[in-house]
Amino acid sequence: MPVIVILGGGFAGIAVARRLEARLHPDEAELVLLSRDNYTLFTPMLPEAMSGELEVRHIVTPIRAQLHRTRFVLADVDEIDVLHHWLRYHHVLTRRSVVQSFDHLIFALGSSTSDFGLPGVAEHTWALKTLEDAELLRNRLVWLLELADTIDDEERRNRLLTILIVGGGFTGVETAGETGELLRSVRKFYARLRNRHARIVLVEAGPTLLAGLPPKMGQYARTVLERRGIEVLTGDGVASVDESGLTLQSGRRIESETIVWSAGVKPSPTIAKEEALPKTRRGAIETAQDMSVPGFPGIWALGDCAAIPDGEGGLYPMTAQHAIREGPHLAENLAAVLRGKSTKPFRYRTLGMMAALGGRKGVAQLPGNRVITGFAAWFFWRTYYLLRLPGLDRKLRVAFDWTLELLFPRDTAELRFGERRDPDEEMAQRP
Repeated sequence: MPVIVILGGGFAGIAVARRLEARLHPDEAELVLLSRDNYTLFTPMLPEAMSGELEVRHIVTPIRAQLHRTRFVLADVDEIDVLHHWLRYHHVLTRRSVVQSFDHLIFALGSSTSDFGLPGVAEHTWALKTLEDAELLRNRLVWLLELADTIDDEERRNRLLTILIVGGGFTGVETAGETGELLRSVRKFYARLRNRHARIVLVEAGPTLLAGLPPKMGQYARTVLERRGIEVLTGDGVASVDESGLTLQSGRRIESETIVWSAGVKPSPTIAKEEALPKTRRGAIETAQDMSVPGFPGIWALGDCAAIPDGEGGLYPMTAQHAIREGPHLAENLAAVLRGKSTKPFRYRTLGMMAALGGRKGVAQLPGNRVITGFAAWFFWRTYYLLRLPGLDRKLRVAFDWTLELLFPRDTAELRFGERRDPDEEMAQRP
């Protein structure tokens, strides 16, 4: 029986597996999905989870709950041989190494944060790409408020209360808005900070925010953020980063101890383990329009780690909107191959793009290149993504979180798990 191995449990990988389960009979193929996490993260809501508006567990869905007959393995891939159709992985918990052969291999590994090789970015910035990133960054924001309320060093306090966000795309814009909402909501709990505002600076190397979308969206996003006191710097990229701030290409220096990096992404580094595959300059796997890899029978790729031609001389963008539609189409093509039929090219026109700016404001591009802004766009954003969230239980939990946020301020508990405590300190805290 043919073995189909899917690498990645994100939007794309789960979409492929679910459609294959529906299209193939149990005796037509064995399905295996490898992922280093046992859940699928709903990334559009990650900035809200970071700011404490949503509980982090409410925006993840266990992979095992989404699949019925696909064998799931919690694993990291160590080696891939696409020429001889085998790979080696190790189980995340037991570290046991396993060699897995396959007839078809699907790369759905997603992307990771790109630092573009700039000095200091990897060592001194905070990413917002994973669930762990969101929790760590939220703890960081609460930590800096606690410290700023405690110390007497005014210069250090200014650095602590200056938060830099690099990247004016969707993640950067939404993170700036949500960070502002978090700090505004909890400032009253810190006596020495009540009469002063934190400084939030959004840095974008390009001339506008939300590049590639209608100019009205970027202009509106900038207006809303600036009205809330968020500084927006465009047309000036980052030259270097260190532990006390960053230096822009213009030579301007901004002091800060918290820099959020959302300036770009790159395909998962796991792809680099297979050197034979054709790749773009940014490292994405080059595919045909049907998402097969030319010259490598049985090898497929989709999502953020793939460069899929759009039939018009370009490539499909790296968005969840495309990934959840590429998955079922690839599964249909794979089922066709197993049954001796021909594949079909992937065709899809973007429905639109949306960004939530916090404070019940948003921007949205609708079909026909129509743009709506303000409360209507924010409401549309919430409605659309709530409906897209997998599982009725997750939909209800998120809706309940949003309702509570209307009534109560954000939580300021700094949760530090896994840290060793001094034994004397533990004894002193016992009753």
